[in-house]
This record gives sequence, C-alpha cells and structure tokens, in this order.
Amino acid sequence: MAATLAKHRDTPPFADHKDLHSVIDATELGDVPWQSFSVVPPWMDDEFEVWYRDPHAMAHNILANPTYKDEIDYVPFREYDALDDTRRWKDFMSGDWAWQQADTISKNPETHGSALVPIILGSDKTTVSVGTGNNEYYPLYASIGNVRNNVRRAHCDALVIIGFLAIPKTDKMHSKDDVFWMFRRQLFHSSLSVILSSLKPVMTKYEVVRCGDGHFRRVIYSLGPYIADYEEQLVLSCVVRHWCPKCIAVRTDLDGGGMYRSREHNDFLIEELRADILWDEYGLVGDLVPFTNDFPRADIHELLSFDLLHQIIKGAFKDHLVDWVAKYLKAVHGTRRSEEIMSDIDRRIAAVASFSGLRRFPQGRDFKQWTGDDSKALMKVFLPAIEGHVPQDMVRAFRALLEFCYLVRCNVVTEDTLTQIQDALRRFHHYHKIFDIVVPTFSLPRQHSMTYYVDMIRLFGAPNGLCSSITESKHIKAVKEPWRWSSRHNALGQMLVTNQRLDKLAVSHVDFDARGMLTGTILSKRKRAQTVAALAQEVAVPELPRLIQYFLFSQLNPDDTRHPKDIPAVNLPQHKGKLQVFNSAAATFYAPSDPSSFGGIRREHIRACPLWRNKYPHNDCVFVNTDSHAEGMRGLEVARVIYFFSFFHRWEVYPCALIQWFEKIGDCPNEDTGMWMVTPSFHEDSSRNLAVIHIETVFHAAHLIPIYGSKYIPHSLKFYDSLDTFCSFYVNKYADHHAFKIAS
Repeated sequence: MAATLAKHRDTPPFADHKDLHSVIDATELGDVPWQSFSVVPPWMDDEFEVWYRDPHAMAHNILANPTYKDEIDYVPFREYDALDDTRRWKDFMSGDWAWQQADTISKNPETHGSALVPIILGSDKTTVSVGTGNNEYYPLYASIGNVRNNVRRAHCDALVIIGFLAIPKTDKMHSKDDVFWMFRRQLFHSSLSVILSSLKPVMTKYEVVRCGDGHFRRVIYSLGPYIADYEEQLVLSCVVRHWCPKCIAVRTDLDGGGMYRSREHNDFLIEELRADILWDEYGLVGDLVPFTNDFPRADIHELLSFDLLHQIIKGAFKDHLVDWVAKYLKAVHGTRRSEEIMSDIDRRIAAVASFSGLRRFPQGRDFKQWTGDDSKALMKVFLPAIEGHVPQDMVRAFRALLEFCYLVRCNVVTEDTLTQIQDALRRFHHYHKIFDIVVPTFSLPRQHSMTYYVDMIRLFGAPNGLCSSITESKHIKAVKEPWRWSSRHNALGQMLVTNQRLDKLAVSHVDFDARGMLTGTILSKRKRAQTVAALAQEVAVPELPRLIQYFLFSQLNPDDTRHPKDIPAVNLPQHKGKLQVFNSAAATFYAPSDPSSFGGIRREHIRACPLWRNKYPHNDCVFVNTDSHAEGMRGLEVARVIYFFSFFHRWEVYPCALIQWFEKIGDCPNEDTGMWMVTPSFHEDSSRNLAVIHIETVFHAAHLIPIYGSKYIPHSLKFYDSLDTFCSFYVNKYADHHAFKIAS
C-alpha cells in the first residue's frame, strides 16, 4: 500500500501493525476491559486465575446495537396461528418462562413496567491443540434472551465471551481426593457468582438503558437459561453422574419418571437428610451451593437448557445408535462377517453424491476424531447406508430419532409439531428395544433428556436458539483463532487483548455502517457463450432445439392446454440464435431452521458443470415446482440439471435449465425410512426424458441417495458416479431442514 501511494505523495492510514493496534486500543466504542481474581487452595501453592468482563456492560452493548433494532423483543408474548388459533413457539420471549418472569416483575412496585432482560449463559471446556502443553481453556459466554433466535444463531455479536474460568489441576496424590473434587466444583460456582455480581443490583431495581432503536427503556435483569452439555449440567446442578439434572428419577430407571428437581425441594432435602443419603438416593451433592442461589428468581434445574448437539446428535445418534449397529452386527454375524458389512456401509456412505453444504466421508464413518459437524453430516446419509444390512426395526429406530431431531430443530414449533415430536419419541422408544440384545438401552441420561423437550419448548421457545452448537461455534472465533494468532507464550493474556480488539472492531463496524461509511458491492458472473446447435452437440442432446421450441410455446401460450408435442412443428416458435451457458445457479430462499443469514435467508449453489475440479462432471438434482396448490412432494418433481442457459426471444430474456426428469416410485414415502423414492425417467425408446424448464420453477436443490438394497457395492465406485450407476434413489429429506419440511 505504501508503495502504491508513494507516487501520489500519500501514505497509508497506518504505519505498521503496532500503529493499527494502538488506534484500535484507543477506541472507546465497545470497550469492556478484562478483570481478574485469584484463588489459592490451602493445600496447594498454585494460584488459579479467573479472567472476566463485566456482563452488565456487555448486555448494554447488545441492547444498544442498532443492528438488532428490528430483531429484538422487549416484551414476552404468546403467538397463535391465525387460521386455527393454535399456539406457536419461536423466539425465546415467546415461551412461558419469560411470561412468568414478567408477571413476577410486574407485581413488584419497584420493577413494575420494566422490560425483562434475561441473561443467557453458556460454558464448555475446549482444547486448542493436542500437541502443546497447557492447551485447555474454559470460556464463559453470555447473550440476552431478547434478541431473536436467528440473530443468536447467525454467529453475530449477540453472543459474546465474558470470561475464562480456571481449570484447577493438581498432582496425582490429590487429583482423586474428595476435597479437591469439591474445591473444583465450588470454585466454578463461586467464580460465576463473582463474575455476575454486577447484575445483582439491577435484578431487583430497574435501570434506564438506551436501546438500539434510539428509545430509552426501564429494564430489569434476570438469570436466564444456561447452555451446557451433560457433564457441565452435572456441575451446574450439583448432581451426581448418571443421574438426571432435571428430575429425581432413580439413575437405574431414568425412564421410570420422577418429579422435577427444584431449588426449594433441594433445600428441604439438604436440611432433612444426611449427605450420604442425598448422594445415594437422590443423586444430590449436598455440600455444594449452586451459583444461582445467590441471585433472585433463579433455579438452576429449571434454567438448564436444551443440548441438541451433545444429547441428541453426538449422544443418542452417534455415541449410541451408530456404535450399537456395529455391536449388533458383531453379535449376530461374528467378527469377520460384521467387518465385511461395516466396510460396505462405509463404502455406501463414501459413494453418496455431493450436495451443497453436505460434508463428505471419503473413508466412511470410521475415523477417530469426531466433531459435532461430522455427526450432523453423518445423520444426513447414514439411514440408507444401513438399510438391507440390519433389521427393519433398527431402520425405523433411526428414522424415529432423525425425525425427532429435525422436528425439535425447527425454527417455529407448533402444537402439531409437539404432537409429532411426542410420536417420534414414542416410536423411538418402541423400536430401539431391538438393540437390547447387545446393550441395555434404558437409563441413559442423554436419551432420557429427550422426554423433557416438549415441556422445555413451552418454556423457552424453539430449541435452536439455545443449542450448544452456538457456543461450540463461538469457540473458533473467541478461543481457537486468538490462540493461533498468539505467540503461544502466556497465550491467555494475548487472547484477552485479541477478543477485546475484535469486539471494538465489531462495534465500530456497526457505527460506521450507521453513518453510511460502508457502501459498495462487487458482482461477478462466470459464463460462456454458445449457439443452440453447438450446445446440442456438446451435451449430446440433438433434440435440444425441439425442446426449446416446446419451452417457448408453453411460455408464450400459458393458457393453452395442449401439449407442445401435439402442435405442428411449423407452428412452434423457434430460436436459432445465441445463448449463454452457466456452470451454476444460485438459489436464495427463506430457510431459518438451516444455518442462514441474519434474516433467515439461505443461499445455495446448484451446479451444472461439465468438468468439476478438472476431474468429473458435476450435475446437481433439483426440486421442480409443478403444482403450487399441492403440499410438499405432491406438488414437486425431482430432476437432474444438465445445463443452465439463457437466451433472448422477442426482446425478453429466458433463463432456463435443461433437465432430466425422475419419476416417483409409489404415491407416498417409504414406510421404513420415511423418504420418497424416485427413478430416472425414460421414454419408450429408452431415451432420456428431457425437458427445458424456466429457472423460476426450480424450488431448490435436491439430494438423492441410492437405494442400495442388500448387495455389496463395488470398491471402485466413486461418489460422482452414483447418480449414473444406480436405478432408484431416496429423496434425502435429511439433507437439511428445508428438505425435511418439503420432502416428508
């Protein structure tokens, strides 16, 4: 930059990185300094430091952010469907918990008329590297319940890091000592009490805050849901391992039921019973005091949030059912035969065609280091891979679990959705008994947690706004990347500064945007020009000119009920001029349940490329809207895109796609997998059933997975050949949430 500006006798805005950092450090916008306190156990020489930022100030920054002015709810509400007057749950403030809290606040003269601001917390240990010394960190995150779920999930700054908790370690002599075990847990609760102490005064007396829409409001704070995995929930709730942190069901029969735990019930038990009885009969650690006891209107058992990632996706699906399949096959077929079957399952997974946003498994599912994203990706392709190798009830158990997972991850949950969730859970408990011959399938805390989802949805709204996937994703920006940018020597101090600078830059970006200082776009388009005749030769479709004639006739005569084939060729419109060919098209649609932008808009590319990565053609499949009045798949057809192109005719541009149709197999989904089945469509002379369609009839991308049957697939089969190799396919409704909704 300096070299390019020198000839204009000008200089860059910053002399070097130190100059840039000094400007950022001097910025007051978004400045919330780090603080710390230390703890030294009496039997140790080590000092444990806890670093944190004022959560009160962080809440102010979120409330004042003008980016969220149209994506924030200051008042709890109950939403009902306009057609049938049934209840709907979406954002956090639509749940009963916020409503109940607001009722309590309104009854107090000191807080009456104040807007409720629930503080949502989340914590989880994370490892930044497996190859260097002290590589474990314990971040604490915070958000407010007023911002809507799509904002919290969109990786914006509505979720911020407010602390790094201490991770006490000791020598082997004390590592298993009860005193040290108790110290670690009480340090956790004491640390949270200190960090959140600035919020305590404004939980009983309102303050006036300027919000992002420019209005001043009275606000009153309250501790809201806590996002944590099962191990973290045990620490938070002071509950013994293998017990449920939400209810008092006996650990040997969790599904036998039990009343919900509560702060009042715990206090009564601790006062009346000895510590050993509390531990053995109620799974309660009586010597620990939860941090929530230091704050008004807070009950940790009620505030424990959903954990879709660890309870359902990585827990019930990956760690339980997927592993149980291998154990079942070994128990039934023996080691050698089971390994052959599992190898074929891996080949089936590896042979799945690519799809926008779908992670591939070139070696199948047999690798050591699993992430949450790996488990999510495996859920999308695992069911067809095991069909034919395992009993019917096992396939149906997987289907029930997948449907439960996709239903509870919906952006909007209705009364009908709750009924479907309960039905999926009932079917899962019924069919998963087939695994009993190899492993007991009862009293598993992570599976047991599924029974509380309906009640928690009524309390907290749609689960996707409180999922631990949000905090897991935040690890990358708040912990892992700052650690990589550090010198690795005393890395935490450098990570604190990095996070502070990033927050200042984020707030400054919002301020610059509000002042109109950030404008401009860059558009690019990849295309190449062809004639109709040249394209027909390139794609080996000699009938392309005739297909374009049929297309033009339908476009120019939308009310003509005749099929273009019945029209004499001389009466059909013709196009013999040039056209433009495109390697892909971008589909933009509203899909808030999927990973999407701030407003719930999702954008995906549908490819029709003759040579992808200089190795193979890449032709995606799509849903085509053929009947806008029919629901779901009954109004859609599946096709494979051969080419995207556009041309001018009578001064109008026609963006088109050359496609091959697929035919549905049957008039309903497969009973075992819950997925529709299709097969490529051919004419009586065995030629492909091709058509030219308008790009606007393409709904969005479709993902097809072969129906493998019970036979092994060849070792040499590549994923990019699967759509040309097999003759029947499942329409993968588990490819994403949007597909699940329309292809069920």
